[in-house]
Amino acid sequence: MSTEENKAVMRLIEEAYNKGNLAGVDGVVASNFLFSSPGMEVKGRESYKQQIITGMRTAFPDLHFATDDMVAEGDKIAISYTMTATHKGEFMGIPPTGKKVAVTGISIVHFAGGKMVESWGIMDDLGMMRQLGVIPPMGQA
Repeated sequence: MSTEENKAVMRLIEEAYNKGNLAGVDGVVASNFLFSSPGMEVKGRESYKQQIITGMRTAFPDLHFATDDMVAEGDKIAISYTMTATHKGEFMGIPPTGKKVAVTGISIVHFAGGKMVESWGIMDDLGMMRQLGVIPPMGQA
């Protein structure tokens, strides 16, 4: 796939996260997809759809990812993003707080055979936990 085709795939993934439309995911994510983030590894497309996309949308129904920057070269794309959402469902064992969050992150996605095969990402989890009120701000106990 070309760089431009890979970028188009990323826009489809935004559709899945932002609107909950999983219909196109099978066409662009390999069945053996690997999603990796510090402390978390999800193997397989179906697990990715359920644990990551649906899990995030259940905890944050108004979830929205905005792409801040995207750089593509060869079979990889790097994306910096801002996620905004309201915590209305359980997330990582944390009951709903009703609080709004704005969190930044970076993902690097690897493509092979026209599909996403791996994604490595990091998000400001500490910042999110502070915004949710489960970790006090620095300097406060």
